[in-house]
Amino acid sequence: MLSVETETPVTAFMLVKTTPEWLAMTPRERLDAFTTEVVPAIEGKVTGVRSRFYDTEFYSTRVTDVWVWEAVDHHAYQLLIDALRETPFWDRYFDIVDLLVGTENGYARTYGIDAVTSIST
Repeated sequence: MLSVETETPVTAFMLVKTTPEWLAMTPRERLDAFTTEVVPAIEGKVTGVRSRFYDTEFYSTRVTDVWVWEAVDHHAYQLLIDALRETPFWDRYFDIVDLLVGTENGYARTYGIDAVTSIST
């Protein structure tokens, strides 16, 4: 049996940089802004996505954070981006530095071969 199946066909690495407006807020204000302005927009318009968040500001000056978004399909990912763009998340609280979108082990699925590049020890 081939080991090429993934739970989430679309993965996006969203590289962002915090803005002065975001940094001017207290941690509590940031939490409140995110939970009242961003999360409801996503939950109200999108199903089939999940995210993980990584702080990178201690290692990079160009990118302060990386959000990894996983979506069940390209349509769910598109709805996610549309929802985010309608909130202060996009270009007010964070500058979107880059979006790297792919499918995990897409080459293996395309050619019907084992995903030898996914390594677990």
